[in-house]
Amino acid sequence: MNEPQVWVLIGVFAAAMFGMVTVVSTLFIHVVKTEIQSVHRRIDTLDREVTALYRNTFGIDRD
Repeated sequence: MNEPQVWVLIGVFAAAMFGMVTVVSTLFIHVVKTEIQSVHRRIDTLDREVTALYRNTFGIDRD
C-alpha cells in the first residue's frame, strides 16, 4: 500500500462513488418533490369537484 498508483486509484474510486451518491440522491429528491406536487394538484382538483357536486346537488356553498 505504499505505491502512489494505489493511492491514486483509491482516491479516484472514492471520488467516483461520492459523485454517484450525489447524483442519485439529487435525482431521488427531484422525483419525490415532483410526486408530492402531483398529489397536491390531484387533491386540489378533487376538492374543486366535490364543491361543484355539493353546489349542483344540494344547492349548498361549502367553504
